[in-house]
Amino acid sequence: MSIKTSVAKFIAKVGGPFSKFGPGSGKSFAGILFTRIAGVDAVSELSKDLEIGSVILTGTNGKTTTTTLLIKLLSTDTQIRSSFESNTINAIASAFIQQKGELGVFEYGIRNIKYGVPDTVQKVVDPVGVVYTTISQEHTQVAGVKNPFEDYYKAKRLLSQGMTRGVIVTNADDPRTALIGLDKEKDVTINYYGIECDGIEDINGEAIECPKCGETLAFSRHFLNHRGIYECSCGFKRPDANVKLTNAEFNPESWKLTIEGDLFNFTVSKNVKFNIDIAVPPFGFHNIYNTLASITAYATFTPKVENIESTVKSIFNNLDMSFIPPGRFEVVDIGGKFVGLGQGDNGDAARINAMFMNQYVDGPLEFIYTTPDVDEEEIFEDHFEVVKSMNPAHLIVVPGRKSIDKAHEYYEIMKKEYPDAEFYPLSYDEMDARIEKLSELAQNSKYDYVILTGCGEEQAMWEKIKQKMINR
Repeated sequence: MSIKTSVAKFIAKVGGPFSKFGPGSGKSFAGILFTRIAGVDAVSELSKDLEIGSVILTGTNGKTTTTTLLIKLLSTDTQIRSSFESNTINAIASAFIQQKGELGVFEYGIRNIKYGVPDTVQKVVDPVGVVYTTISQEHTQVAGVKNPFEDYYKAKRLLSQGMTRGVIVTNADDPRTALIGLDKEKDVTINYYGIECDGIEDINGEAIECPKCGETLAFSRHFLNHRGIYECSCGFKRPDANVKLTNAEFNPESWKLTIEGDLFNFTVSKNVKFNIDIAVPPFGFHNIYNTLASITAYATFTPKVENIESTVKSIFNNLDMSFIPPGRFEVVDIGGKFVGLGQGDNGDAARINAMFMNQYVDGPLEFIYTTPDVDEEEIFEDHFEVVKSMNPAHLIVVPGRKSIDKAHEYYEIMKKEYPDAEFYPLSYDEMDARIEKLSELAQNSKYDYVILTGCGEEQAMWEKIKQKMINR
């Protein structure tokens, strides 16, 4: 390690803990100090401290939950360095500096190339693993600039594109993440995960373009929106899964899942097999994918392959709903009324929320929809399809982001389908009043089943609404 890097690391290590006494920066402060003194490229010297290396998790949905589960699994076998809900190289650098461990596990959100710098992250962190959850339409604005989906997808691809060693763990059922793996098979090992059992079907599978040639994919089965069994006339098709869900039994109190695996483990450089039966809370179909992703990544990078089956059983058989991050979609029973609420910023997330809610619905439903913003028409179109798939008896529309005028435009479009729909012009800037009104609308609804989802402040708003209803 160079003298400049050593000095920067020392200053960052000493100064990092003081971040808690000031505003902002938080977990990234040590990394900010380090990169300002030594430069971003010097992070590559920090990354060499890890005996095994770094694993970075990205995607559109499921990043935080998958990271949480992976950390639970890997921490039983080895000491790790980690960071959550991050989209900066400084957060990863802070973990290198302030924590100890032979393996790094880092969640990394990427909206575009300019701010996410995925190619730079790949170069300086030099990960031995990149884990992809799903890739679907996300926020199309970054720093006030419309971000085309093609650029968003390219940014996700860049995180692993420069890899020449290690393993990519990716979702075989998602055409976009599957193509990332297929295009890198000549350079690194790819461990795919997916669903291969009956009983999990999408409520309304939608058409999706082949990420390779642009033609419409042909699906023989749909799993959760654009995921499933697919192929294209150009030859692109779903790859075989190394880790797969082969059986699922759904009961009100718990779900029984059978997961089989035959994959390459990076740390021991050989293939390992496992067959595991686990019982988990009824946590929603989307978390089946998070479960598969975390188990695949764990089995790929644990240095103790002999522990795979016992550790997975121990962690998942003792899992409760607390592992789900605050503000994520949940269904709350308030005196016999079932209210499903949580973030649904894109069509994929909203569809997953709808599928989760459908487990509880046994009568007329009210949909309280929080809209996207200006230049997010694609997300609105996806959301509207989800709303229609729920066949609500009544619709309420509320601005999910800044523009009340744009929200009203979306409302006028939806009103043609739902003439008795209502619009509430709640201000995003007056968040407390907004939370109070949304909570009141759900709680006082005349319907026994209410779903409240769409765009909004990512965690805090949803969690506060939920807590208000529970406390009342």
